[in-house]
Parts: sequence; structure tokens; C-alpha cells
Amino acid sequence: MDKKKVVVLGGGFAGVQAVIELSKKNLFDLTLVSDRDYLFLYPTSIWIPTRDTTFEKTKVNLTEIQKAHGFNLIVDPVRSINSKENSVTLTDKILNYDYLIIAVGAEKVNHKGIENTLSICGKPESSLAIRDRLDSLINKGSGKIAVGFGGNPKDASAVRGGPAFELLFNIYNRLKKKNLLDKFELTFFAPMQEPGARMGKSALAIVDKMFSSYNINKRYGKKIKEFTPQGVTFEDDSVLESDFTMFIPGNAGHSIMQNSDLPLNDAGFVLIDNNGLVKNTSNVYAAGDAAALEGPDWRAKQGHMAEIMARNAAFNIIKNVDGSSERRGYQEHLSIICLMDTGDGAAFVYRNSKRNFVIPIPVVGHWLKQGWGKYARLTKTGKFPRLPGL
Repeated sequence: MDKKKVVVLGGGFAGVQAVIELSKKNLFDLTLVSDRDYLFLYPTSIWIPTRDTTFEKTKVNLTEIQKAHGFNLIVDPVRSINSKENSVTLTDKILNYDYLIIAVGAEKVNHKGIENTLSICGKPESSLAIRDRLDSLINKGSGKIAVGFGGNPKDASAVRGGPAFELLFNIYNRLKKKNLLDKFELTFFAPMQEPGARMGKSALAIVDKMFSSYNINKRYGKKIKEFTPQGVTFEDDSVLESDFTMFIPGNAGHSIMQNSDLPLNDAGFVLIDNNGLVKNTSNVYAAGDAAALEGPDWRAKQGHMAEIMARNAAFNIIKNVDGSSERRGYQEHLSIICLMDTGDGAAFVYRNSKRNFVIPIPVVGHWLKQGWGKYARLTKTGKFPRLPGL
């Protein structure tokens, strides 16, 4: 029997997890398409700007993952998707498939003057630019630093604020080690009234207490009008002065989707059912940031949800090929899981539909997150078994 052709688009957490799961069965001619030749471990990139890790240690070459799990690898941008013809167009070739998994991630909401900011959740190279800007201010010996994030009013799940909190706390600790805290003004800003509220009231209270004890200023509840080289201008024309602004915009649907025939929500994310199957199709799945998540207002797109959706897509494809009606969905797994690093510790945050709690982990929490980075690298390259639930 000829092997079914499966094409997976995207070399992030969802795409890599999908090919790993599918490669366990000798059923497929399996191809991963990525626009870069490495998996970037975004959760540990928060330490690149503070020089607690390096860019090289934060990426995993896809060829290493390919050798461990045995699939075809194409490093090339995707130009368009035609689900009716079961084809994907790359820069100079067309791939045909029996099954397609879309895991291309997302793009960002555009703000006026966004070029005057850098984002720790943007292109991987942005982490190096943030490092250099921070180094420059430290060498100068003083400055004003503004760190914040925004959302997408068209999709409540299209927000990623945790890394903003983490980066600011790590910047604080770096300045503390250099005895420069009294020379810097740190401000956290966001257009919503309670940034981080989706983590739950307990986590929100801990963050607020840390801001107070660290003497970090807050600017909440005002929409952003524009970013300038001098800082942030809000809707009431008030200005937050900043020598350096780190801002994580809300997510928006990937532009690739505009060159596809797939159903999208108002924010540009691919519409799927609970099993990850793209609506109005029978053989196309979407996982991670590319997909439109349904659920409670606090739902968020995180790495663990991307991997759950990817595993489900792989499982459902395998069962479909086997002729089984068994399927797995993502709704029952909706949760927020975050080990929020503070530079000198961490807090474990958990929320689902039934419970919500936060556990402070001084000192050791920081080591645990560092350990997770090494664990992620080893498991993706097949050098260490994946532990259940991790």
C-alpha cells in the first residue's frame, strides 16, 4: 500500500510535535516545511536580552530533529494553500498532499509607529536587538525602559503577555546585580485594565505586589495611539517617556491564510472543529497560533496547547487512515500553564475551567525553567524520552 502524503507547515512547537507524532507510524510520506532551519525555544529567549543565555542555545536545528525522527525537510516560505486541489505552493515548487497540518503560527496586530519598538515574541533575531539596546543603556548608566503588551479586539485568545512580565523582571534583576536600579525608571504598560487577568486573580495579585516592591510603574487601561522614538502616546495624548520600548502586539492571522481558500474568523485565524479539522474540509488540520480557539474568555494560545493540538491532529489522521472513528479534541485540555520566571525564582501558574492557582517557587523555579529548556532540546532530538504531561 502506498504511503499517504502528509505535509506539515511550520517549524514551531506545533509543527515539530506533529511530525514527531506522525513519524512513530510507518504510514506516511512525511514532509515538514519551515521558513527557517531551526526550532526557536521562545520560552527561554527571555534570557537572551539579559545575557543569561545565548541565541545558539535557544534554537534547535531542524536537521537534528529530522535525523532523530525521519521525515523530509524543506526550508522555504509557504506562498499559498489550495485545499480544493490538495496543494501547497512554495517559492519555486508545489507540494501535493493527502493530509495537511497548518502550524505556521501567527503574525502581529499592526500599530502606528511599531517600528520604534522591539518584541521578545517577534522574529527570533529581535531578542538580539533587545539585548543590544539594553546593553547600550546599561553602558550609558541610566535610562527609562517601558515594557508592555496588547491584544486583538477581534479574538480574545490572540494575546501573549507572560513573556513581557518575565522580561521586565529579568531586566530588573540584571540592573540590581549591577547596582543601577536607582538610575533606571521601569514601567509596565498595557491597554487593558487588568493585564494578566486571564492567569487568574491570585497570579494578578502576586504580579501587582512584585511591581510595588520593585518600584515598577504601571500604565493600564488606555488604548495606544502610537509609538514614537521618545516613547508611547496613548489615546488621551498622554505620553509614557521611554529610551527603549519592548512591546508584544496581539496576534493576528498569518498572511499566508489570505492566499488560501480556508475559512477564517474575523482576526484571520483558521476555523477548526474540536478535533482540529479545518471546517469545510476532510483532510486539513490546523494547530497552535494559526488556529481559531473556541472557549472561555481567558483562553490563551500557549506552547503546551499548540503541542496538544498537534498530537491530536496526528492521532486523528492516523485513526482516519486506519479506518477508525476514534478522535481526540482540544477543548477538554484548554488551560493556562506558565512557569513565570522572575530572574531569581519563578511562579507556577495554572488555570482551567475547574480550578486556578499559583505557586511561588523562589530560586529553584528559575532553575526549573532553565532545566525545561534543556529538556525540550533533548526530547525534540530524541535524546531523552518525553515524560507524560510534559
